[in-house]
Order: sequence, then structure tokens, then C-alpha cells
Amino acid sequence: MTFKEKINTLIAESLVEKPSIFLIDLTITDAFKVIIALDGDDGVMLQDCIDVSRAVENNLDREEQDFSLEVASVGVGSPLKMVRQYKKNIGRTLIVSTMTEKIEAELVDANEDFIILSWEAREPKKIGKGKETVQKKQQIPYTEIKEAIVTVTF
Repeated sequence: MTFKEKINTLIAESLVEKPSIFLIDLTITDAFKVIIALDGDDGVMLQDCIDVSRAVENNLDREEQDFSLEVASVGVGSPLKMVRQYKKNIGRTLIVSTMTEKIEAELVDANEDFIILSWEAREPKKIGKGKETVQKKQQIPYTEIKEAIVTVTF
């Protein structure tokens, strides 16, 4: 079993007791710096990071492989990577970049294949001069999304 496989197994075992927490990213640098990024359906608490850190650190032998370990929650403004993240952010505003456009809109639905965004836009009137506000909706498959970030409003 490789070093990365061991860490993946230890993370999976530690998250069994916390079904609302899930792994977003695992990076191991050439210098064996292990970086674990977590997210959760209801957010990630400091104690969740501590528990995963202990589960990994206490079950690896530094005599066998020296390493450093960093466990953190994904930050505000981090791109969404998993369907589960999209589902937990339904009702929030996203900035979604595709190959052809950039849309800032409310995420109204997310399933295994695509997301649905809704927003208001000002468009020229069909009859007469001026503009009117229209409600727009667009379905975007995950394969077309280059990046999606939740916007933070204060």
C-alpha cells in the first residue's frame, strides 16, 4: 500500500463517524507535506479537522516516512468541486464560469448531471424602445463548468 493509499484509507475511516463531513482534496507534495481539505453539509468545525488530523497522524509511522500534515476546511471563495457541494449551496448566489460566459446567479437546483441557475437581466423590449427586466433560467452541465464560486454577501 502506497503512502497516499494509507492516508486515503485513514481519512475514510475517520469520516465514517461523521457522515456530514467529506473529503474535497488530498495533496501530497514531493517533500511529503500532506494537505487535506474537508467540507461538510453543515460546515466544518475545528474539532472535525482535529479528529481527522489525529486519525491520520496517530496511525502513520514517522520512522517509515517523515511527513508534515495540514487539515483544513475549504475556504470561502474556494471553487466548488463536487456535486455534494453544489447541492448544499442551493439558494445561494454563485459566479459560474463556462467556456463561453460568466454568470452570477442564484443556484436553484443541482443534480448528478447539471445545475440550474436563475437571475434577472435587463434586455431590450420586444416591442418599442427601452429595456425590460426579464427572469432568466439556465441549465449548465458540470462538464461545461470551468469554475463555480459561492459569492459572499454581508
